[in-house]
Amino acid sequence: MRKLIRKQLLAALMVAICGAPASAAIILQYHHVATNTPASTSVTPAEFRQQMQLLQQQGMQVVSLDQIIEHLQKQQTMPDNWVAITFDDGFANVYDNARPILKEFGYPYTMFLGPALIDRREGPVLTWQQIKTMHAEGAIIANHSSYHHHLAVPEAGESLSQWRERVKQDILLAHQQLKDQLGVERRWLAYPYGDFSAELETLLQELDFIGIGQQSGAVGLGVSLTRIPRYPSSSQFAQMKHFAPKLKTLALPVTDYSHADPVTTRNPPTLRLSVDTSDFKKTSLNCFFNGQPIPLKWLDEQSFEITASAPLQLAHNRYNCTAPSQSKKGYFYWFSQPWVFVKELPK
Repeated sequence: MRKLIRKQLLAALMVAICGAPASAAIILQYHHVATNTPASTSVTPAEFRQQMQLLQQQGMQVVSLDQIIEHLQKQQTMPDNWVAITFDDGFANVYDNARPILKEFGYPYTMFLGPALIDRREGPVLTWQQIKTMHAEGAIIANHSSYHHHLAVPEAGESLSQWRERVKQDILLAHQQLKDQLGVERRWLAYPYGDFSAELETLLQELDFIGIGQQSGAVGLGVSLTRIPRYPSSSQFAQMKHFAPKLKTLALPVTDYSHADPVTTRNPPTLRLSVDTSDFKKTSLNCFFNGQPIPLKWLDEQSFEITASAPLQLAHNRYNCTAPSQSKKGYFYWFSQPWVFVKELPK
């Protein structure tokens, strides 16, 4: 945890030195690209094509995820028209339906997959030959853990030390499998189901891994390298009225994540964040759960606290906070906090 705190303090110092530049990149996240798969994790090929066309029409530059992560590691600002495209789980319909569209537009992309699921042919997943074809064509293939289990907290009856060892072995097994199959060694992990915890973030730091979530938000200075956000772009979020505005969002410049552990015993949970407010008015920051406003209390000049008025009961619970940029007209800062509820905190 000390490493995590040092890293966050460094990020905060960089924001303080450089100010809060109104620039950010966007990472899009998909699962299925098909018409006959679960609606909650699917975008149709027609919707996907429409989204890719909009990126082109809006002058967005679709870049490799490598470029975005390298800029984050170096604490360098990014052009606000950068977009990266990612897919989770390794479904065969990405090969059949998304890949031809991406090739048509010349867009790079990243696939996060679980090698054990590929080996076992669990579900409508890609074959290793298809994966190797995509890799040879330039797609980035990266770690989604080997078994795609929930990783954020220990399982029933599992101690914290047992959990750490299990999760560590799962992550490193997938890393080795991807090295053996494809010769790739990127130390990235896209969290299965988007769930993570402060303990998991600390473990990733010890393993020298970057953590990538499924909570929404843009990517820029102040974003933690163990909780990089992506915009889910399937289901209702595939609609243009939801998709298009995300292209004009900025990363809320968080300077302290220490009170933002997604794992909690409280429902409704309390989120406390410290942010650089130099490019937005404090009174313009608003937070929501499932579209409903959450009362916001400023604790000092740069720290605020929010707690929903009723328990959260969705399958995936998120607090979202937004504020309009003062320096970049038409752009909004965005932050999303995921939650993982437990009966008691891991020991």
